[in-house]
Amino acid sequence: MHPGDMHKNVSVQVDSDFSLLLPSGVYEIKKMEPRSKIRKIIVFCLFLAIAGIIGFGYFCQDQVCALSKRAVILQSSDILAYNELPLHQANSITNNNNNANSNNLGALGGITAMASRASASAPQNIIANAGLSYEDVLNDDFQFDMDGHDVMVFLHIQKTGGTSFGRHLVRDLDLKRPCECQRQRKRCYCFRPHRNENWLFSRYSTGWKCGLHADWTELTSCVDVELDKNEGETAKRRYFYISLLREPISRYMSEYRHVRRGATWKGSRHWCLGRQASAAELPACYKGKDWLDVDLDQFAGCESNLAANRQTRMLADLALVGCYNKSSMPAHERDRVMLASAKRNLAAMAYFGLTEYQKMSQYIFEETFNLRFAIPFEQHNTTISATAVSNLRADQKRRIEKLNGLDIELYVFAKNLLFQRFEHLKAKDTNFEQRYANLGNIYFKQGVTEFNWDSNVDDALSTDH
Repeated sequence: MHPGDMHKNVSVQVDSDFSLLLPSGVYEIKKMEPRSKIRKIIVFCLFLAIAGIIGFGYFCQDQVCALSKRAVILQSSDILAYNELPLHQANSITNNNNNANSNNLGALGGITAMASRASASAPQNIIANAGLSYEDVLNDDFQFDMDGHDVMVFLHIQKTGGTSFGRHLVRDLDLKRPCECQRQRKRCYCFRPHRNENWLFSRYSTGWKCGLHADWTELTSCVDVELDKNEGETAKRRYFYISLLREPISRYMSEYRHVRRGATWKGSRHWCLGRQASAAELPACYKGKDWLDVDLDQFAGCESNLAANRQTRMLADLALVGCYNKSSMPAHERDRVMLASAKRNLAAMAYFGLTEYQKMSQYIFEETFNLRFAIPFEQHNTTISATAVSNLRADQKRRIEKLNGLDIELYVFAKNLLFQRFEHLKAKDTNFEQRYANLGNIYFKQGVTEFNWDSNVDDALSTDH
């Protein structure tokens, strides 16, 4: 037979079990394809793989991306360890400032160090704008540099006394260049001593630039961008986040009363991972323009009512729990992660105060930032909301406590931490007794009135409080 008449392939009959894997038990040996064609196939496959990865990253849904981000942080940080801190520590703290245990100083270092480790181990692009931690300001050589690029960011949680505290930040601090407040306007210019740049980011200084009552998730992704826009240039700033918390049941009842009078906070954006919460994620609790005259049982019965556990939600990184998409993880896991995140962020904050401990909160603020208020923060223990709480039926109180379970645990943590910070600063202050007895007594300042925080907690009706 002539070589040219030979077939280009060979068929071999297979008589073993291997034939089960082959059609008709026949194995066909073909002529090898040219190497250049194989290379083209490999290159094409690689191109498809790379294009797929890029495409997934670009079109990735928020829920998927949020979960990926959450997994990275939870695996790389100590965030969930915050839920393991013994709550009984706070129960040993009495209302008497002088009885606070100095042994809490060691616990303060542990909590602060844990916050620092959690922040350091988390991906930097996620927490890049979270601000300087309390550990940073503990250094003896720390100074809030108003002449430099330091910015105080006030995270204002509804019905915690933040409206009054915000007013006094712009009106009653003893500054080289006091804020310039305009009559008939809720706005003051709080500029640095030698140039017209803001050192304070708050409702009364910059306005609600990041949305009405912007939370931690919104502020940390927005403040830097807004200040760049406002000042017309990019600057490397140091951010110091501050906030106020309040006993959860009293705060909840105060919000209920405010909503019952017509408040809505419809201007809130609820922004997370580049988009607003959808109507499906946050369905309205009422029809019409407001929830006027709603009764307490209806108020508590709406599952999408953000009054419940508001303080925990506003202090947590919501990207860790899929933002407002509650179907992204089981409810118990969502609560666990959100509470741990809120504790971590609170512990890392440069400053926070508690409505129920105003004198102590004032002292901690002044010592932390080396700034002085020209007025004292006065404590009034009886408020309208406190009276409303005492008038609750037993079943109503149980229901409200259950709805605010995360806030209650967060508040116990915050109270413990506040006393620890107070004791730490007190131990460093060689002139403590005189300083503490004369808080706010700097000099007479025209137009300043005694600061009654509690009496202003339920101040006049406004949809932007």
